[in-house]
Formats: sequence, C-alpha cells, structure tokens
Amino acid sequence: MLPQLLVGEMFANSARAAPRRPAAMVGDDLVTYGQLDRRANQVAHALRRQGIGHGDRVVVWSTTSLDTLPLFVAVAKLGAVFAPIGAMLNADEAADMLVTARPALLATDAARAADGARIAAAAGIGAVVTAGLGDGDDDSSVTEPALRESDPHVLFFTSGSTGRPKGVVLSHRANMLRSYPGALGVTRGPTVCPFPLFHMAGWTLGLQAWHARELVVFTSPDPVEICAAIERHRAYRLHCIPGIWRRILDHLASPEGQGRDLSSLRLTESATSATPIELLRAISAAIPSGQVRIFYGSTEAGTVTTLDPLDVERKPGSVGVPGPLAEIRLSDAGELLCRGPMLCDGYFENAEATADAFVDGWYRSGDLVDVDDEGYVSVVGRARDVIRTGGESVTPPEVEALLVGHPALADVAVVGLPDDTWGEIVCAVVVLAPGADAPTVDDLRAHVGDRLARFKHPRRVAVVDEIPRTAATRQVQRRLLVEQLTP
Repeated sequence: MLPQLLVGEMFANSARAAPRRPAAMVGDDLVTYGQLDRRANQVAHALRRQGIGHGDRVVVWSTTSLDTLPLFVAVAKLGAVFAPIGAMLNADEAADMLVTARPALLATDAARAADGARIAAAAGIGAVVTAGLGDGDDDSSVTEPALRESDPHVLFFTSGSTGRPKGVVLSHRANMLRSYPGALGVTRGPTVCPFPLFHMAGWTLGLQAWHARELVVFTSPDPVEICAAIERHRAYRLHCIPGIWRRILDHLASPEGQGRDLSSLRLTESATSATPIELLRAISAAIPSGQVRIFYGSTEAGTVTTLDPLDVERKPGSVGVPGPLAEIRLSDAGELLCRGPMLCDGYFENAEATADAFVDGWYRSGDLVDVDDEGYVSVVGRARDVIRTGGESVTPPEVEALLVGHPALADVAVVGLPDDTWGEIVCAVVVLAPGADAPTVDDLRAHVGDRLARFKHPRRVAVVDEIPRTAATRQVQRRLLVEQLTP
C-alpha cells in the first residue's frame, strides 16, 4: 500500500528530524517538535483509557493555548475526529454543538470546566480538562492500523440556514493538501497567527508552518500583541482579515506604534472578505518589506483563488485566479462553483445540507462572481443568506429569533451589509411597533445579551415601513433589503 497522508505522521516525522526546533508559542509558553509529539503520545494513551478510538469525535471548547495542540495531534494519531468550538460561545450554544457532533468526549480548558461538565452530563458523554491530560503517561508512539488518509480528521462548525450548526468534515488528506505548500518555500520563518484555534484558518496556518518545520506564534487579534510578536520573533509571515489589518495600521500610525520594527515580514496577506485596494496600498506603505497577497476560500473548499503580489495593482478588487488544485465554473445565476481534492466531505450527518451545497461534485460557494478574460475572479455579491462577518458565519434566522421579542419591534429582518472592515456587518432591519421609539444598536445588543456570541450581534439598525416578504411563504426578501440599504 502507498504511504498515507496522515496528520499525526507529519508531526512524528518532524519530531524525529528536528526534535529541538520550536514548533509553537502562546505568550511565553513554547513547545518544540519533539516535546509536542511526546506530549501528543501521552494524551493519546490517556484518551484511549477514556474509550476514545477510531472514528470517535472529541469536541474541544477552549481558548487558544498550548494544551490544545497535543490534543489535536493525539486525536489524529488515534484516528478520532477533532471538533473545536469557539471559546466565546455560551453554554447553550456549546450544547447545540454537542447535539450536532454527538461526540464521545468533551474537552475544555479550566475556565469552561464547570459548564462543560454540566452540558456533557446532559448529553450523556464524558468531559475532561485539557491541562494535565495524560501527564506522566507512556510517551511511546501511537499507531491506529485502520487509519486511512480518507478518514475524517477535523469537524469545523459553521452555521446552517436555520441557525443550527453544521459540521464540515475534513479528511487527513484534505488537511494535508490544504497546508502542504508550507513545505515548498511559502513559509521560511516564524508565522504570527491571530486566528483562534476553533477556526480553520488558525489550524491551516499552523499546519503550513509545521510542514516546513517552522515556528507558529499564536496571538489574540489585538494589534499591540500582534506587532510585539512580530518584533520579538522576527516573523516572516502575517495573515489577517481586513478588519485586523485596519487595527494594525491604526496602531502603527499611533505614537505607541510608530517605533515598531516589522521589517522582518516578507508575506503580508489578507483573506476571507473583500479587501479594498486602498487598504492593500496602506499595508504596503506601512510594511514595505512584505509582499501583499489575497486568498479567497472557505471552510468547505479551502483556498480557491489567490491574488499574486504582482497583480494587486493590476487587478484591483480581484481575489485572483484558481490554485493548481482548484477548478471553478459559474452557475447560470453567476454563483461560483468549485471542486478539487481539497474539498470537504460534506456536512456531518446532514444529508440535506450536503445535497444542497454539493451538486455533482461541485461545491456551491454562495458567492456571486465575475470572471474577466484572463480568468481573474471578483466577488460581487452573495447568492445565499449567510452573513460573513470578520471571518465568521452568521445566519439571519438565528438573530431574528431573539430580536422578535423586543417590545419596540413589530417586525424584524436581519441582513448582511457590505463593510470595508468586516466584509459584511449584521444589520437589523426593523418595523416599529405603534408609538415606539427606534431602538439603538446598543439597545438591541443588550436585548440579545449573552444568548448569542457577540460577533452575531447587530452592528447597525435600519428602520423601514415594511419588511419585503414573498407572497406564498412569507420569507424575507433579503436581497431587496440589501439593495435598498446599500448606497
């Protein structure tokens, strides 16, 4: 049998070849490749005692820490499935993820241990705290003989059309192919990663660096922390969404940030949402040592297109051309469809959503695009209702269900409006109850409170006389609202 593309084997090989090389840092905490692999083996043995094996799902509810990394590798070695969820989610939202994933185990950090134990007990599963898991255990290598590269490795959660989470299934092969360019010279020095480790981008950036046996420094999205990490580690690569880039540029222009030395950067990248040419020019002016690139893709598809640094000025507004492993075409309605070996395997135990999103092997991106005569793609709108804000997905019905109870509202719809910082922002379009004053954004955010993660909260309120709805089913005609509210 030919060698398999397995995530756990990649870390074992790196540990054998370069055990003392630094692999990852969070704050002042550092782990080398040798330490990470040994720790992963210890955790794998501990998980086996918990009954975790091939095909089992392990949901991980934690902030970014070095405790998460050996768990990620250990699960890969066992042939189990790593399913991270956002640290900012409340317990009810986390419980929804358990219903979707049906895991064998919930792993949490210490801060979420009590809530984790409660929702795990309600779901009839076990719970563990990642810190200290497997301490003192056997660190011998762990091999799952039945494991194949086509087996699922990660379950990333994204929102469904009804607001219920969907689990995007990624195989070992897909994860290895999505990140393998890191071993081909794309990354030759430390990467600073401001993405959390429940997000695909965080793990993809990590795996790209780990393929090249380089260091990944995980930070928060705070621009001061990001810039300090670049200086301290003489970082080679920084990859951010446009909203974080704007914060970094504001910091560099401030008295505190003007003395920052970011000259080590060679790759300065933007992704996830539209990046205005003015922002790209500002990044180049502030960090002239870096080459600006744009990536476009999704959790389901991985990287679909890339805009090369030489094309940034020549093709303003474009997200580039398809990569070597991505094939694209347009539907009759102008929606981008793509296929290739980096696609996910569908949505976990959700045949209806999978059939809707994947047609004859092509993934429906949900984005309306133009393709010029040189093959360069530009995103011009959304074909579906899901709002993409700051790299996260928000489904309007989920937010609407909580806003309808506000006493000032007779009717409400939620749409995504274009925004240079966030890609899209969540806008509450409201019809006022008789005699009521228009609520402010703060009013609506307070009404939603902690029942939804903050990135799902409205950032704008628009008052209208009537919400346009279809005659037969009374569905919100969101595209009409977006057209009405967009200058």
